[in-house]
This record gives sequence, structure tokens and C-alpha cells, in this order.
Amino acid sequence: MSNFLTIDGGTTNTRVYLIKNDLLADSVALNVGARSAIEDKMILKNAIKNAIDKLLSAHSLGANDVKAILASGMITSESGLMPIEHISLPVGVHELAEAIKCYCFNEITPIPFYFVPGVKIVSDKLEDADMIRGEETEIMGIIQGDGIYVLEGSHSKIIKVKDGRIVDFNTMLTGEMISSLSEHTILKDSLRLDKSCLDREHLKRGFEYARKNGLNEALFKTRVLKNLFGADYDLTYSFFLGAILQGEVNAILCMGAEKVVISGQKQIKMAVAMLLEECGLEVTVVPEEEVGLSVVKGIIGIFKHKYGE
Repeated sequence: MSNFLTIDGGTTNTRVYLIKNDLLADSVALNVGARSAIEDKMILKNAIKNAIDKLLSAHSLGANDVKAILASGMITSESGLMPIEHISLPVGVHELAEAIKCYCFNEITPIPFYFVPGVKIVSDKLEDADMIRGEETEIMGIIQGDGIYVLEGSHSKIIKVKDGRIVDFNTMLTGEMISSLSEHTILKDSLRLDKSCLDREHLKRGFEYARKNGLNEALFKTRVLKNLFGADYDLTYSFFLGAILQGEVNAILCMGAEKVVISGQKQIKMAVAMLLEECGLEVTVVPEEEVGLSVVKGIIGIFKHKYGE
């Protein structure tokens, strides 16, 4: 039997996948995540139970037809389904496999859950200490040799890989900054994130402005562009995004990047790719159809490393 369920648990969203014979058969997206479980874990448990029941029913499968449920991400955090301590760098498939924890949640399903823990950098220096949950499995699904891997999302991760193992990483609040600033500040009137396209020149312009004058001033210039210069939403969005991404791009460059692989949220990763190309770096963008599957591929590979087929 080679049927699996995998769970990619985020802060605000969760996705449950059904894998049959190593191929993606189906998935269910949930608008609940670890944040929903802070006050009541039953919210997350019920959502996962319903998703599992829906997938099994749709494919005429019973619990005995599924070998395991493989889970990673914020579902292993203190506000998730099962809190699991991070493991320390460096880590690769072997270290992650050895750290897997198995638990049963009969109120959800009789199928056993196997959780892959997150990873931490332990340091006395604040600038060096960091932690990730979920990205470690995603990286194992997209590794293309040594280099810098950038995973764009609510909390973007810049990860250094050497000899197939994660040896360093850095976290940025990129996605949440974009969302919060565009929805809950005076910039809301100047931006339309869902209807805007990237303009390379204004993306670069925002990036350069933030580098020279700081992010705070650059952000307000988004409003100035619209109100005093008549810039359309494509231009204000691109300038705004370039300004926010200045810090992230600088962090990538500081890691000594030569080869950069970028995955994650489409608009952000394309913008970062443009800016890195402007800096003369070799950039590979993971195709959209492979982004969601990278976590699935990674976590199944980790599981099979320890437990076999």
C-alpha cells in the first residue's frame, strides 16, 4: 500500500493532500491554520477531520487503505495540532527523518500521524538566531544542488543549502508586511494588489529609493506617486513592492549568493527574481505547478528515508 495523506499546515491556511502510488490524486484547502487553534484546537481538528473524510470518500478509500498521515509546518507549533520541539542545524533528509514523531488522534481518524519538526538556529546573538516550520520539508522537495533557496510567503525564508543539508537561513516578514501595509494603512487607497501587474522599472525604482532613503520614507512615496504624479495601480504596486523587498534582496546578497532558486507566492517570487537579475545573479524560479507539490515530495521522501516504501 502506498497511499498517503499529507498536511501542509500554515499560520492561517492548511492544505491536505491525497497521494496514491506517489502521485497527487486530490487535495482540500482549508481556511484555518495554527492561528485558529490558539483559542480552540477543536477548530483545527474538526477542519482536518472533515478534509480527510472528504478525500477518502471521494476516492472510495477507508482508513485501512492509507499508510500514514504526514504533517509539517505550523501544525507542529505550540498553537498547532501537536507541539514538537525544533531540531538544530545543520539538517538534511536523514536528520529530519530521525526526528519524526508519531501520534494518534482517534477523534480525527484512526490513521497514524507522523510529524516532521521544524528547525532552529541556536545562538546568543539575536541576529543569528532563527526558526522555521514547514520550509525544511519544502526545501527537501526542491533541492537542486548547493545554493540559496528563497521561499516566498507570509514569512519568507532565505535558506542556504550545502551538500544536501540546510546550513543557514533567515526569515523575513515579507508577505504579512505587504498585506498589513496595503490593507490597514493610508496606502490602501493607493494599491490594488489583486488587480496589478509588475512594472520592472518602478519595481527597481522602489527598491533603489528604499536602499537610499529607508523603507519608512519609501512607503509613503507610494501615495505621492498616485496623488501627485498620477501613477496607476501597476506603477504604485511595483514601487511599493520594490521598497518592501529591498531588505530581503539585501539579505540574499549578504549570504554570498551565486545561484538562487525561488519558490512560493507567485507575485513576490517574480518580483524578487527581477531584482536579483538586476543585481547580476543567476536565478531559477520554481514553476507554479511544482510549488504546492514540493512540500508533498519532500515530506514523503523524509518519511520513506526512515520507514521505507
